[in-house]
Amino acid sequence: MASYTGTGDAGPADEEQAGTGGVTSDGTGAAARRDRAVRAAVEQGLLGPASPIVGLLDITGIRASAAALRDAFDAVTAPGTPVLHAFAVKATPLVPVLRLLHAEGIGAEVASPGELALARAAGVPPSHTVLDSPAKTPAELREALALGIAVNADNPQELDRVDALVRSAPTRSPLGLRVNAQIGGGSIGALSTATATSKFGVALRDEGAREWVVRAYLDRPWLTRLHAHSGSQGVPLELMTQGIAHTYELAEEINERAGRRQIDTLDIGGGLPVNFGSDTHTPTYAQYARLLAATVPGLFDGRYGLVTEFGRSLLAKHGVVLARVEYAKSAGGRAIAVTHAGVQVAARTVYAPESWPLRVTAYDAKGRPKTGPDVVQDVAGPACFAGDLLAEGRSMPLLEQGDYAAALDTGAYYFAHHYTYNSLARPGILGFGPDGADGVRFAVVRTPQTLDEIVAESGGAHPDALTDSL
Repeated sequence: MASYTGTGDAGPADEEQAGTGGVTSDGTGAAARRDRAVRAAVEQGLLGPASPIVGLLDITGIRASAAALRDAFDAVTAPGTPVLHAFAVKATPLVPVLRLLHAEGIGAEVASPGELALARAAGVPPSHTVLDSPAKTPAELREALALGIAVNADNPQELDRVDALVRSAPTRSPLGLRVNAQIGGGSIGALSTATATSKFGVALRDEGAREWVVRAYLDRPWLTRLHAHSGSQGVPLELMTQGIAHTYELAEEINERAGRRQIDTLDIGGGLPVNFGSDTHTPTYAQYARLLAATVPGLFDGRYGLVTEFGRSLLAKHGVVLARVEYAKSAGGRAIAVTHAGVQVAARTVYAPESWPLRVTAYDAKGRPKTGPDVVQDVAGPACFAGDLLAEGRSMPLLEQGDYAAALDTGAYYFAHHYTYNSLARPGILGFGPDGADGVRFAVVRTPQTLDEIVAESGGAHPDALTDSL
């Protein structure tokens, strides 16, 4: 990766608490690092009139989150228990991110051939990879079993496919079944995976389903894992924990009826919600692990290996989208900053702002935090529709032409869900960290999409395909 260095705005010292990897409990360390990185990016010309939008990832913060996850579960798990923390690739599908997490002891949870290809490109070994998807094709299953990747079957029909593949060729893959405890949803219905009618897994409370699951295991000695995912943004920890408790109880029942420890690993999914209201990290992995240990103590006594699949909580707080204010105007007495970040990088926020509000902060033309009285204003994106707003009626120092708007907490999903409205280009992404001399070092994670690439993706190689056919 190409790299750049610069001093940025030294500002106050970045105080780091011992053992936290540079993340203070209230997020002040992360905020100071972010401010220095923004200033350095502007000073070095990585952001400006010719490059009006860029994504930044805090390498120090990512490492700290990985360490916090490992430490939280190590603190409640019996010594020697095998634990795999597999990052949900869909949250931030970037090869350098996956390689960084792998270096920090984190594997990969993949849900498509593309995500598996990214994990393999990042060097994540099959033994640290888990395949989950509700629509796996025979080819996807065949590849996973040939590589020795863990697979969680989603439904009876998929299990039939796995049956046939296991009979036709031996595999090293740990195999399991995904179940849905049907415990209910959280505040965001579209992300609630454990509702009565969720599309994921075998619905345990449906008539005859639980007995079918037990029999499926008793008939297949090679089925050794049980998987559930009951959390996501908007789901309270207590509800998440309840779903894991039901899964643990099912595993105990299956093992008792099998007369042996057939299920040896529980995949408890991820879904820890993220605080989008401030720099504070809450809830924490430690809080969740302690709640699980208190509610389901048998989960951690060493009889079961564990797999987790956290995504948003590992990356969200460590990303920022920076966009130049191209124009500052007003309408109906409302100040409006027209920027280069909108629906193409923040589709969820633009289309569902009540569920996905983002903090937006203001930097001046030199990349310094803006001061001054708060002004109620809209922060608009570049797309040609009226609702393309990062923030509406937000009180903050007035954004002026040439300033920069920073959308915070965008390290997860906002770099993944690029939306090609108006053929707007995917922005480049830079990682940043200390350069060892009180400055900031940048590394290219993803280059900006070019116009030629946009044309190629839009059928540019076949301009006469339709006219010739007529």
